[in-house]
Amino acid sequence: MTMLRKTIGAITMSAAMMAPVASTQVFAAPVAASEQQATANLVRQLNGIKSLTANFEQTTKATKSSKAPQKQGLSAQHMNQTFTGVMKVARPGKFYWETTAPAKQTIVTSGKMIWIYDPDLQQAIRQNMDEQVANTPALLLSGNTNQIMQSYRVTQPNKAKTYYTLYPKQKDGAFQSLTISFGANKAPSLMILEDSLGQTTHVKFSNVKVNAGIHDSTFNFTPPKGTDIIDQ
Repeated sequence: MTMLRKTIGAITMSAAMMAPVASTQVFAAPVAASEQQATANLVRQLNGIKSLTANFEQTTKATKSSKAPQKQGLSAQHMNQTFTGVMKVARPGKFYWETTAPAKQTIVTSGKMIWIYDPDLQQAIRQNMDEQVANTPALLLSGNTNQIMQSYRVTQPNKAKTYYTLYPKQKDGAFQSLTISFGANKAPSLMILEDSLGQTTHVKFSNVKVNAGIHDSTFNFTPPKGTDIIDQ
């Protein structure tokens, strides 16, 4: 009986030694950068990009809390669809954005005027560049960093990570916040836009090439014959 008790005790002790020990490791919460640090880091990130080409996938969804009239946002048939296309940027101020599917549209500027061309409607909208930047956040990638910093408050939720959230200083803008994340090649990999209509747009970039040569003619636009031109 004594031997049996010793054997049982030994087995019990071995089992206890083999049992997993509850982890007491505590993970520290991310440390946010100060606004000054975040701004300096973003400026450094953008200044490293002289030119950029990428494919994109863009999807917009309405939040459950959105009460905005549908006619002010995307139409019902466009909501939750994924649009694909090509983006080309040459800093400062040159921008080309072509949606190829499921509908075609081209946004292009050489730095002064911006054109929004819809071939299905045979219509081209011509706008002042300064006015359109607030409505097309992707244009920030081609803009002047000093102007960007004057227009937006920059945050970096985790100073160890290269993603930033920008908030327009003017409250009547088309969007409320813009988050941009940079990948290992120091190029943008994702943009998340929260707009004033309660809609969230995700733009994922792929096949990104940084500082590749782009011909200047890419950013010149001449409306095809028969196009209805609208000045705004």
